[in-house]
Amino acid sequence: MTSDVYFKDMRSRSDGENKLEKIRRLFNAAGFDKIIDKGDLTAIKLHFGEVGNDTYISPVFVREVVKLVKEKGARPFLTDTNTLYSGGRGNSVDHIRTAIGHGFAYAVVDAPVIIADGLRGENHVSVDVNLNHFRSVRIAGDIVSAESMIVISHFKAHMVAGFGGAIKNLGMGCAPPIGKAEQHTAKPMVYKEKCRGCGRCMKACPRSAISVVDGKAYIDLGVCVGCGECVRACLERAMDFDWAVAIPPFVERMVEYAYGAVLGKSGRVGFFNFLIDITPDCDCVPWSDAPVVPDIGILASRDPVAIDMASYDLVNAQMGLENSYLKSNRMPGEDKFRGCWESTNALHQIVYGEKIGLGTGKYNLIRI
Repeated sequence: MTSDVYFKDMRSRSDGENKLEKIRRLFNAAGFDKIIDKGDLTAIKLHFGEVGNDTYISPVFVREVVKLVKEKGARPFLTDTNTLYSGGRGNSVDHIRTAIGHGFAYAVVDAPVIIADGLRGENHVSVDVNLNHFRSVRIAGDIVSAESMIVISHFKAHMVAGFGGAIKNLGMGCAPPIGKAEQHTAKPMVYKEKCRGCGRCMKACPRSAISVVDGKAYIDLGVCVGCGECVRACLERAMDFDWAVAIPPFVERMVEYAYGAVLGKSGRVGFFNFLIDITPDCDCVPWSDAPVVPDIGILASRDPVAIDMASYDLVNAQMGLENSYLKSNRMPGEDKFRGCWESTNALHQIVYGEKIGLGTGKYNLIRI
């Protein structure tokens, strides 16, 4: 079985080919007009970007999706869930302020921002999945309650998962903090022979789980949430995950959460992936590094696994950009995600997503 993935590249030479028109044509070609019924409360799931990050999807593009949903007689709302770590999105008040500060105000997007797991992440529903790691998963209550959903993802690399796209936007992005914690079971280790006790990791840790003891970093694993901020911060590479042992289960837990996020919405979910500003990091970090490949285009599909597989292939087909974080694999056809994060296996999301029935990695790329 294969799934259709619709694609528009970035070239435009007339008003009929601007990005808003591309979004409209993709929306209709992918059949999103058929997944939304009149009167639906339609969740538009996206990532508003952490404070300091500027490569999240433009609210101008999101507004066009809102317009298309409203044309079907539905009532869209923009949504995300609160974070496990501190920052600008750890509770609904801060999260909404961050969203508005990044341009997602009602006056701009013509839809309200509703943080789906409530004020402090306590609004969630147990969804039975009966999979390998979880019998049930915790999904944000307002996402469960929505009749239909459009998932808009900024596709980019990711230090642990390999890439962040539709699957991660579902799995991590539809979970409340307690659900995110259930996925983040991988904890970093300290290589004391490399550590010089500089304290950068301690300052980077959002949970104050790190201290410097006898000149070396010490992680309180009972407090650590496995976010990886310390690994990014360490200049000596004295902190890392046990990639071979810890990371595959993390990815599988994330994919099982993605499965739970769409359960009960069969035929009622559509996916956009924006292959623009393809950075080496998640939009959760409070900065935006230079893109590792040129802008590619926009994809739409009703299959989260297929759209991520197509996005992965399109990125890897590019020539890598110089003066970027890409350390290797710059040639067309080489794995750009391993070029950024050499220990990742980005395809594990795809393989496991197929295994549990989330979707298929086999796709027809239809250029429109």
